[in-house]
Amino acid sequence: MKLSLSSGSLFTLPLERAFELAEQAGFDGVELIINQDFQWVNPVKLVRKLQQICPINSIHAPFMPLDGWGGPVESLFNSIDLAAKTGVPLVNFHPPSWLGLEIGFWRWLYKIRDFQKQIGLDGQVMVTLENMPWVGGRLKVNPNILSATRDLVTFIHDHNLYLTFDTTHMGSGKANFINDFYLCYESGRMRNVHFSDYGFNREHLLPGHGRLPLTRFLNHLKHTDYQGCMTLEVSPHELPKDEEVILAALREIQTYMRVETGMLPASAMEQFEPIHPLEIEDETLAEPSDRYSHQPYRSMHD
Repeated sequence: MKLSLSSGSLFTLPLERAFELAEQAGFDGVELIINQDFQWVNPVKLVRKLQQICPINSIHAPFMPLDGWGGPVESLFNSIDLAAKTGVPLVNFHPPSWLGLEIGFWRWLYKIRDFQKQIGLDGQVMVTLENMPWVGGRLKVNPNILSATRDLVTFIHDHNLYLTFDTTHMGSGKANFINDFYLCYESGRMRNVHFSDYGFNREHLLPGHGRLPLTRFLNHLKHTDYQGCMTLEVSPHELPKDEEVILAALREIQTYMRVETGMLPASAMEQFEPIHPLEIEDETLAEPSDRYSHQPYRSMHD
């Protein structure tokens, strides 16, 4: 298993600095989100410059309009072409949004019979589809197609697609998502995991700042001998502004991820100051406590 840091976790910093922090924190590489830095530049030259700082384990195709990248289909092709030219093994993309009326993208998706052959350059680049979140208050909806886990698994099997399993997206609909994880894992098509917490109607929280059973999830990855990528993808608003504290937090989180997946012994966590668990009784709490907002995680609730 390789541990990655999503560049989106540090999008408030210059891209090169985000790569430096990922390398210094001990991650095996970065998941590069194609963002505004890639508008009207030579993307191959930029990626190769970033790869000199830290390896790139995967590319996330644009999920917003970018000058020079086209719509969702064209931007996916451009991302795969970029990955092939720079030796990045995996490209992830979002499914069409029915709420956003992405009808052309939807029709195109269903026309492709073999994504790895037709889109992934005959298997040169792994192409993965990501499960998407449920949004709203008491009445939640998923604005994207393939929101039901069984439908998603059937589609990726029938169209030779791989999967990026996002814990916070799955947890936004089902706090105990372990059964859905196994449905996805047993398909044999999981190649990447986006790892973060969910709670208080907020996505991409630091581990322990939400309500998901993340330690148990990591233990399941250990016992299933998962061999793909696992990508820490948290909101930059979860991290402090001071870069030294960011680095310390990232080091602790990646160590925790390695310990709970069996890559490091439990004693590796002894170098970090223990955090006392915070008991939460009131399910109506809208925000996590500010007292813990600077900490990598407060407890795993497992």
